[in-house]
Amino acid sequence: RGGWIMLLVAVARPERVHGLVGIAAAPDFTEDLLLPRATAAQHQALQEQGFGVLTEIDVKATLKKKLDADFRRYVILGACNPHLANQALNAELEIGLLLPCNVIVYEDGDGSVVSIADPNVMMQAAATEELEPLAAEARRRLERVAEALAGSGAG
Repeated sequence: RGGWIMLLVAVARPERVHGLVGIAAAPDFTEDLLLPRATAAQHQALQEQGFGVLTEIDVKATLKKKLDADFRRYVILGACNPHLANQALNAELEIGLLLPCNVIVYEDGDGSVVSIADPNVMMQAAATEELEPLAAEARRRLERVAEALAGSGAG
């Protein structure tokens, strides 16, 4: 839970945070269940905030299949809130290059890390005033996802 507290502080005070380093002190005795449980919790938390998961990429399996390379367990979820995406696309067609919002979970030592892309940072590339309130709303919703995951212990 310390990692989530660290993340929430960084989200709340981005002007004061320049980087994050987290250390997982608790061993994980459910290694085979870790990522499936985390991604299930992510799916539920995203759904509660109006996001659907459009894509789910198992990076470890993909790298093994394509390159015969071994990699840690790492999952990328492409999350989209259809109402916000519709408004953003109507404001700026090129915004599709930045969609969907990515949520990742990967194993790190004896624990796992869950990270969510910040829509405010992503929308800076588009730099239109119409997108600012949409990015802010997406960020508020994704912060609630992070809070829900922190409360569930899935991160």
